[in-house]
Amino acid sequence: MNIVKGQNGWIEVICGSMFSGKTEELIRRMRRVEIAKHPYQIFKPTIDNRYHHQYIVSHNKSKLNSTQVDNSRQLYEQVKKETEVVGIDEAQFFDGGLVEVCHKLADEGKRVIVAGLDQDYRGKPFHPIPELLATAEYITKTLAICMQCGNPANRTQRLIDRDEEIIVGEKDIYEARCRKCFSPPKEKK
Repeated sequence: MNIVKGQNGWIEVICGSMFSGKTEELIRRMRRVEIAKHPYQIFKPTIDNRYHHQYIVSHNKSKLNSTQVDNSRQLYEQVKKETEVVGIDEAQFFDGGLVEVCHKLADEGKRVIVAGLDQDYRGKPFHPIPELLATAEYITKTLAICMQCGNPANRTQRLIDRDEEIIVGEKDIYEARCRKCFSPPKEKK
C-alpha cells in the first residue's frame, strides 16, 4: 500500500488487543513511508503518557517521533498541507470526531494509518475503532499470546477491579487473553 502522487487517499486500521503489536505494525509502516521519502506526521493522544510524550513507543521499545494532541480537532489542525501520510496511535483514546477527521484527511488525498484497541476490558467494542473498521479500505487485526494458556489472544483482561472505561496502563494492569481464558467483569447495577 504505497501512496502515489495524485491518487485518492484511504484509511488503514490496525486493531487488536493489548500486547498484540499494533504500535509495532504502525511503526513498521511509517518507517517504510520514511524510507520512501514521503512527508508524514504521527499523532498520539495526550492521555497516553506511558513511555514518552514525544514518541510513539511499542512494548518492545521501538519508537518514532510523534506529536501529542488533546483531541481529534487539534489533530486535524496540526496536519500540514504537504503531509502525505498521517499515522495515529492509541485511537481508542480519541473522541468520536476522529472518524470524521480520518475521512476528511483521506478525502484530501492522504493515507491515514490508525492503530488502536478494538475491544475494551469488558470485551465490548471500543469506540471509535468500530466505526473506522466499518469504513476503512484496509484492516489488519493483530493477535497477542494468551498469558494463561499460550493460544492466540484477541482480548484484553483488566487485572484490577475498577470501573472506569479508560485506565492507561501496561502489564501491571492488563494482560492478553484468548476467548476461553478471558473473564469479563460482572456487570454492576
